[in-house]
Amino acid sequence: MTEFSANTRLGTVVSTDSGPNVIEFSFVLEGGPREIIARRGEFVSVVTDVGTVIARVQNLVRTNRYYQHAEAVREYQSRGEPLRSIFPTDRWQYTVAMARVLGLWSEGHTIRPYFAVSPGAVVRKVDENILASFLKLDLEKGLHLGQLSYQNLEFAPSLDRLLSKHLAILAMSGAGKSYFVSVLLEELLSRPKEKGRLSVVVIDVHGEYSYLKDITPEALGLSKGQFEVEHIRGSHFQIPVQMLSAEAIGALVSDMSSIQIRDLRRAISELKNTLNEGYTLADVVEYVQNDEKISKNTREALSSWLINLDETGLFGKEAVPNIKTIVRPGKIALIDLSDFISLKKKQIIVSHLTNELLHFRRREMIPPFLLVLEEAHQFCPESRHELALPKSRIETIAREGRKFYALLCLISQRPVKLSTTVLSQCSNQAIFRCTNPYDLDHIGKSSEGIDRPSLDAITTLEIGEALFVGETVSVPTFVKIRGRKFEPTGVLKSLSDAMRKSDR
Repeated sequence: MTEFSANTRLGTVVSTDSGPNVIEFSFVLEGGPREIIARRGEFVSVVTDVGTVIARVQNLVRTNRYYQHAEAVREYQSRGEPLRSIFPTDRWQYTVAMARVLGLWSEGHTIRPYFAVSPGAVVRKVDENILASFLKLDLEKGLHLGQLSYQNLEFAPSLDRLLSKHLAILAMSGAGKSYFVSVLLEELLSRPKEKGRLSVVVIDVHGEYSYLKDITPEALGLSKGQFEVEHIRGSHFQIPVQMLSAEAIGALVSDMSSIQIRDLRRAISELKNTLNEGYTLADVVEYVQNDEKISKNTREALSSWLINLDETGLFGKEAVPNIKTIVRPGKIALIDLSDFISLKKKQIIVSHLTNELLHFRRREMIPPFLLVLEEAHQFCPESRHELALPKSRIETIAREGRKFYALLCLISQRPVKLSTTVLSQCSNQAIFRCTNPYDLDHIGKSSEGIDRPSLDAITTLEIGEALFVGETVSVPTFVKIRGRKFEPTGVLKSLSDAMRKSDR
C-alpha cells in the first residue's frame, strides 16, 4: 500500500450532474488502477483563494468503460477470451470519490462553506496542523486516546470538551467499550497535578477494572502519590440508616404511599430522639411494629418493606465507604459490584451513590467528579420505571450536574433501552460497532450532528474503532483507540482458553 504525506495530491475535481456544489463534490483519483489513494471516511482538502475547504470522502466508485455493457462482456466470456487480453482495459479504469464538504478553514477559524470548489481543482491530503485545529483537538494538553482512522493524526481531545457535558459510550457487546474506558482511565490517572486532576467513581458491574489498583505511579512515569486507585467491593458497602429520610427509604421500594411515608417519617424522627448513638433498619422495624399510632395495614406494609431492605445486608450504622474520602482529585474509586447477582442490590448502591455524590457536589463538599456507569441501561432504562431505583437520580445528574461539574460517563450495549432523557443530555458520544437496527435508529435520533453516511458506517466499524460525535470534535470523527498501557492478568480471552483452563 502506498504511503502518502500531508498535502499529497490525491485527485482532481470533476463536473457531475449535481456538482460540484456548496455541500459536495466528486474527484477522480490519481495513481494506478490497483493503488488505494483515498479511503472512505478520510479527510481531504481543496485549497482556494479564501481558505482551505475541508471535506470527507463519503463513497468511492470504480469504473471502466470496457465493462459498462454487460452484453459485450458476456459475449467475450462465451468465447473464452477475457476482455483484458484484447483491449487495454487497465488504461480506462479509474476511481471517482464523492466527498462531503465539512467547512472552510480560513485565517485560523472555521467558516460555514458558502461557495462550490471549481472543477479542475486539486484535491490533497489535509495538513495535520490544520485538521487538528479544525477538529478542535488539543495535541499538547489533551487526552491521548488513539489515532484518527486513515490519518496520521493523534486523537487528543481536550478534557473539557470530552467530559464537561457528559459522555455516552455505546456499542454492541465485544466492540471495545470497556477497553476504551480502560484507556480513558489510564489517561486520567496519568494527568499531572498542574493540568488539573478529576475525581472518578467507577460503577464496575463485572469487575473489569479491578486490575487498575495494581498500577503504580512509577509505571506511568509519575512521582509517588500522584494518583490513587481504591478498590471497594460491593459486599463491603454500607448505607448509614440514620442518614436516610423517610422519602429516601421510600425511593428504594415501590408503591409506598404518601400516608405511609408520613408515618415512617414520624417514626424515624421519634427514633432519632430515642437512640442518639445511631440505629439500624432492624431498630426501625421494631419501632414501627410497636407504634400503635400507625394503622395495622400500614405497620405490616412498612415492616415488610424494611425487612426486605435489611435482608440485603447493605444497611448499617456507618457509611462504608465515606463518600468524602473516596472522591478526591487524582483518585479513582472502583465500586466493584461483581459480588452481586441481585439487580436490586446493585440498584440500591447506585441509587444511594448518585444521590450522595450530587448532594455533596452541590454544596462543594467534594471536588468535581466523573461517575462512570457500566451497563447504564440496567440502572436508567427507558421503561420499567418500578424496577429502576436510580433512574430519577441519574436523570437529575444528567440535567443539572454539568452546572456543578458532576459529570456522567454512561456505557451501554443496548442504547434503545437507555433513558432517552439521559442520552439526550450526553452532548458527547463515542459509538463503537453496532448492528441492531433499533439501536442504530435510537442513536440517530438522539445524537446531534451525526449524518446518515456516518450512521451507516457504524455497522462496519472494526473492533476498537469508534465514531465520536458531539462537542468533542467539530464534525463526526472516526478514531482507532490506542492500545492499553497495562493489560489485566489472568483474563481469559477466548472460549478455547476457558475450556483449556477447566480441562487441566
